[in-house]
Amino acid sequence: MQRVILLFLPVTLAPWQKLIKTVSRALNATYAAKGYPVVAINPNDAGAVPDESFQKMQALASEKKFSFPYLLDPDHVVTKQFGATRTPHVFVLNKTDKGNVVEYIGAIDNDPEEANSTKVEYVKNAVNELSIGKKPAIASTKAVGCGIKWKKG
Repeated sequence: MQRVILLFLPVTLAPWQKLIKTVSRALNATYAAKGYPVVAINPNDAGAVPDESFQKMQALASEKKFSFPYLLDPDHVVTKQFGATRTPHVFVLNKTDKGNVVEYIGAIDNDPEEANSTKVEYVKNAVNELSIGKKPAIASTKAVGCGIKWKKG
């Protein structure tokens, strides 16, 4: 693995979260060329929520013109490995001599509804700081969004 912005992103989002799809495209457009591409993963179980099917994911990626991989984690292997609990939930990974290190975990920003006049863009700030060799000033925030729809059994 390389440096990456790992984004746990469902197909179906609450109305105010629809902005996240635009934000994820913008993050990839800005940071992929700097070595931090977005990789999105749908952690939700399509058995629990039929709108989370692979076909719906493909349609969403096409409609929104995703220029980054959008993967399905049907058995929650990667989701559990990273400890994602909400969607969206972001992990910024940095490749080091010792392997991949999670440098930031949490929300994209402090303004999921685009209503905060003092917006703090956590992911952008973390990647910008990492790009110049610094550790992120804020390494962890609370992910805000819907809970992951887990497979039963």
